[in-house]
Amino acid sequence: MSESENIERVNMPLIGDDAPSFTAKTTQGEINFPGDYKGKWVILFSHPADFTPVCTTEFMTFASMQDEFRELNTELIGLSIDSIYAHIAWLRTIKEKIEYKGMKDVEVNFPVIEDLTMEVAKKFGMLQPNASNTQAVRAVFIMDPQAKVRCILYYPLSNGRNMDEVKRILLAMQKSDEENIATPANWQPGEDVIIPPPGSCGTAKERVETEEEGKYCLDWFICFKKES
Repeated sequence: MSESENIERVNMPLIGDDAPSFTAKTTQGEINFPGDYKGKWVILFSHPADFTPVCTTEFMTFASMQDEFRELNTELIGLSIDSIYAHIAWLRTIKEKIEYKGMKDVEVNFPVIEDLTMEVAKKFGMLQPNASNTQAVRAVFIMDPQAKVRCILYYPLSNGRNMDEVKRILLAMQKSDEENIATPANWQPGEDVIIPPPGSCGTAKERVETEEEGKYCLDWFICFKKES
């Protein structure tokens, strides 16, 4: 049998799928997903291991932004394949000893899952055998209030995530849901948005010829709505 055939197949939910349900022990007590998070957006993110430098910077940054995410009706959940005792010791060290980019005395109040059995990590495809059989890669799953997977981001073990991008894509998806629009490349809150393309030639012609306040078209298939 070849080496490739020995590698365990990675299954993961796809965008638009129902997110896998789970019950887990965490630093904030037992949680049940999605039952405990009805009506909320959820960001579930994994990290390779406690007491590692990249993960420490990520957790400090996520913790410092927790109130910003809660204002967006969004809860954070962390995960690694470590024990609850390792999590607690690591988070205590972060609060008591680590200062990074002006952040200090940072307290991580969102739940961090103990996943020694790798049950949750496997459900979400966070284990990548070619990277490691014992550590979860840096995965980010964003679920909407209906517990549907809406966005998936994967990073290698060696490189930290951009938390501002996580927040930006969350804001973009929420705006798309609320206003039935799309967002262009590099969109930031407050910038112009895209009106969904027309479904027929007649509609396309009508769209280009019809004047609407705040609307402008680059061609029949690409029209924007001004945000300011």
